[in-house]
Amino acid sequence: MAMEKRQQHQCYGAGPKPTFRFAKHWAVLLVSILPILNTGLAFDYGDALKKSLLYFESQRSGRLPYNQRVTWRHHSGLTDGLEQGVDLVGGYYDAGDHVKFGLPMAFTVTMLSWTVIEFQHQIAVAGELEHALEAIKWGTDYFIKAHTSPNVLWAEVGDGDTDHYCWQRPEDMTTSRQAYRIDENNPGSDLAGETAAAMAAASIVFKKTNPHYSHLLLHHAQQLFEFGDKYRGKYDENMGVVKSYYASGSGYKDELLWGALWLYKATDNEKYLEYVINNAHCFGGTGWAMAEFSWDVKYAGLQIMAAKLLVEEKHREHGDTLEQYRSKAEHYLCSCLNKNNGTNVNRTPGGLLHIRQWNNMQYVSTAAFLLTVYSDFLLNSNQKLKCHGGSVDPEEILGFAKSQVDYILGSNPMNMSYLVGYGPKYPARVHHRGASIVSYRENKGFIGCTQGYDNWYGREEPNPNVLVGALVGGPDCQDNFTDQRSNYMQTEACTYNTAPLVGVFAKLLQMEGQKSHDNHNQPLVASY
Repeated sequence: MAMEKRQQHQCYGAGPKPTFRFAKHWAVLLVSILPILNTGLAFDYGDALKKSLLYFESQRSGRLPYNQRVTWRHHSGLTDGLEQGVDLVGGYYDAGDHVKFGLPMAFTVTMLSWTVIEFQHQIAVAGELEHALEAIKWGTDYFIKAHTSPNVLWAEVGDGDTDHYCWQRPEDMTTSRQAYRIDENNPGSDLAGETAAAMAAASIVFKKTNPHYSHLLLHHAQQLFEFGDKYRGKYDENMGVVKSYYASGSGYKDELLWGALWLYKATDNEKYLEYVINNAHCFGGTGWAMAEFSWDVKYAGLQIMAAKLLVEEKHREHGDTLEQYRSKAEHYLCSCLNKNNGTNVNRTPGGLLHIRQWNNMQYVSTAAFLLTVYSDFLLNSNQKLKCHGGSVDPEEILGFAKSQVDYILGSNPMNMSYLVGYGPKYPARVHHRGASIVSYRENKGFIGCTQGYDNWYGREEPNPNVLVGALVGGPDCQDNFTDQRSNYMQTEACTYNTAPLVGVFAKLLQMEGQKSHDNHNQPLVASY
């Protein structure tokens, strides 16, 4: 099991594999008729939203609060950082193990914050804003602790190799809790840039409700960005322990641009915008045309954020560069929509975007989020998306994002929800240590490292604890899914899978509510 996290990260730059033209045509046909076939399926996006936020409580490390809603979890990792003389208690476990990896945790918090920035009203109307803010703050509180001085950021607690040889509850952990850091002598511009982005984005979220905290986050974000920019290097080259798990395949230049743009949004300070403009070409911001957006590769998200600046008069002087960003942003969107010339994202026969076989759902959720955000942007600015295959109106873009979400929730050949705990059928044997072993609250008897493998890992029975709101890795390129604990390529869930969906669920809930309201107000028409 030591290799369970050796994910698609090593495949950066490798495009989706070609499919036979016949299969492609059938995929397109199926996508076009799916909405017709599934009109009888009604999804409760409000329930999906509520459950997606519950998931982050399952992934908490540290001392759990009095209002913890996921009651099968208990305190864990209470001595994290002790060996190094620093308090690193808190934060999130990234997936089904107990390592606290800084890069995916930071991306998770950036996406949760972006979600609230874009869809705060919709989340609030659904009654889930407080939970969304709690999910963000659980991460940012940890980042404040981890950033112990201007040029020091603690990047990881625990290590994947020893962690993956054990199968035990987080409350029973006996594995190494050694902490690793980046600093002037061991730089990590990618990690510093992403953490700066997370804290800058979160500072926007808390600006009105908690201005002191917002200011503190912004202070840390600015220091982290300066550190990452001044002492440049890839974090995995200076911290070998992470290389097999979350190696930075795209390098650090995308994170520096990403961090700078979030700092510009948070401060309105021109120096950050100038950084994004002046480094657009040499850092690949206007060069890379991507077909994915993930914890590793930030270009598509960066390009979409930059493209949205074009509608503001004050950015006219940078119009040429921002147009180049927009061109690359729209390449990503058009490739998701199957409207580029030969460089489209593959789809399964059931219509799901398919990038890689390992944890493919992470790419689906980020795509659904970016499509939804850009659809709103086009609608509000009275524009259309221009693709090689013709122009696309905002409604069609949102419709495709909805089709991906509906696939996740059960509109798929397996008739299964890949959001755990949602609907009548969902993965019951998620690859997750805590969920697969009897709850600590029910049985406080110590369960050892190999005892978990011997007595719990191989069980055929469903997990005793339901990991509500987790988005698992999902089906393969033919829509097949095997619900086995050992099938970690498909049954492991990650925080950055679920995070982008929070806002999309809220948006779709609003859309369904509006549709219902419009139908209710339709005038009666007599028929003969």
